[in-house]
Amino acid sequence: MQELADLTERLVAIPSHEDETAAGDAIEEWLRTETDADVERDAAGNVFAYKRAAGGDGIGGDTEETDATAGSDGSIAGTDPGAETLAFVGHHDVVPPAERQTTGAGTDGEYVVDRRDGRIYGRGTADMKGAVAACLLAFRDAAPPPGRELAVASFVGEETGGEGARHAIEAGFVPDTALVAEGSTHYSKQGVTDIAVAHKGRRASTLVAAGETAHASEPAAGENAVYRACDAVDVVRGLDAPETTVADERVTGSVVVTMCHGGETWNVIPDRCEVTIDERTVPGKRADLARAETVTGVEWVVDQDLPPMRCDDDAFADAALAVAREVHDARGLDRPEHVTKPHATDAGWLSAAGTECLVCGPSEPGEAHTETESVSIDVLDRCRRLYAALSEREW
Repeated sequence: MQELADLTERLVAIPSHEDETAAGDAIEEWLRTETDADVERDAAGNVFAYKRAAGGDGIGGDTEETDATAGSDGSIAGTDPGAETLAFVGHHDVVPPAERQTTGAGTDGEYVVDRRDGRIYGRGTADMKGAVAACLLAFRDAAPPPGRELAVASFVGEETGGEGARHAIEAGFVPDTALVAEGSTHYSKQGVTDIAVAHKGRRASTLVAAGETAHASEPAAGENAVYRACDAVDVVRGLDAPETTVADERVTGSVVVTMCHGGETWNVIPDRCEVTIDERTVPGKRADLARAETVTGVEWVVDQDLPPMRCDDDAFADAALAVAREVHDARGLDRPEHVTKPHATDAGWLSAAGTECLVCGPSEPGEAHTETESVSIDVLDRCRRLYAALSEREW
């Protein structure tokens, strides 16, 4: 447990909210020093390592920088085509720190890391360098069965839309299964780390209403863009939120207007109004926001679309839950459950590419992105053991 805490602190101390290079360097160096795996770094800055199945070769061996390419069957080029790949997946970028989380003025200094009362405090402890450390140690120590290739990947750009994950997928990183180490602790009940079989996506979009300007004393001489936007908002209010079921777990999305801006001054009819919509999508279902375009002068523009995730491999999901329960039972803890997660993660991009994903990690609701962000050392160790045991389990 000491090694895990020390590695977490080492990674957390490295600033990575603007440039992930140094954090990626530390992960790559650790993998090259601590394992005999094939270690790779792609052009985006993602770090990968592989314990090859018998008969597999590296995507370029022990090279400094490479872009993997997919085979015609979707396998990673250079691996044993008969082997199945399980990947532990995390990210080493973080959101900007608060001033109290750095040693310098503003947010430009080194990150402050503090260990007390069984927790590690600092930017990125929960989201998600602690989980990355758990993945690295599990990857090093695990002995996967014959026919299974084990991989670990730490992406860049997760906090800004999944740029690293998308780059990796486009270059051929589409493992058969993946355990994405985002938070799933305290979901079904306090004190447990659950297995998330699905999560919501997020589609951010804008309704742009166009009108015709006129003096406010003669409103009939123009077309009020705010009125048109209001009509479009009424359409949105009438839409049903998307919902579905994954592994007997109900996943319900949402659609909500979050901002509205129109007009420039009090005495002019506005010729433009923009309405921002936050939609939480679910696997296979989305709200019919295009209906808002039935209002004259209104255009619907999608600004960001982070995909949802679902696991359709029941054997994989059941194996992960069985392992999680064994780890909890050994510590006298309540038993975890299959759950769903409300937040989008890089698991969505992998799931959309064909990887069967689960989410399981130490972060607790309310910890990520806060000024007091922290992670439990005990839960980090629980996750490390869970990851290693899953990699060795047949399903």
